[in-house]
Amino acid sequence: MKKSFVLCVGLCAALVFSSCGSSKESAYKKAYEKAKNQEQNQMADDTPPTSTPVVTPIVETPATQTTVVDNVDNATVRQESVTVVNGAGLKDYSVVVGSFSLRANADGLCNTLRTAGYEAQVAFNADRGMYRVIASTFAQKPDAVHSRNQFRSKYPDAWLLFKK
Repeated sequence: MKKSFVLCVGLCAALVFSSCGSSKESAYKKAYEKAKNQEQNQMADDTPPTSTPVVTPIVETPATQTTVVDNVDNATVRQESVTVVNGAGLKDYSVVVGSFSLRANADGLCNTLRTAGYEAQVAFNADRGMYRVIASTFAQKPDAVHSRNQFRSKYPDAWLLFKK
């Protein structure tokens, strides 16, 4: 009984494996031949293949002049009481490019700015416990706004400080 069962299972397995491969292979072969015939028929016809639409490229003209308007009246100014920790002294309006809770970080940015040629300073705000890195300082607001706008290319969060 065991021998006949094993023989039956073996026969069924042989039938399954032998019938699966030929149907897939013949289906792929038929699809390939059909595509090949369509390609030959299309080449035999003198009609051109489907045309693609022509796309006109966009031509950009460079701007000849850029006007930047410093809106001095609407410029936001923060008023804080600060003490100069590292530097010559502050005028009324200053451009702040960094704020740090650790003095070492503030001194590092200050040294980087000094190396780049700026008269950078570090001021401490005792109320907030923050060291402000000041890149430049001015007596007039329009000069400070203009300087802040120039610093924003490298320091996007630059802001104006009015010393109390």
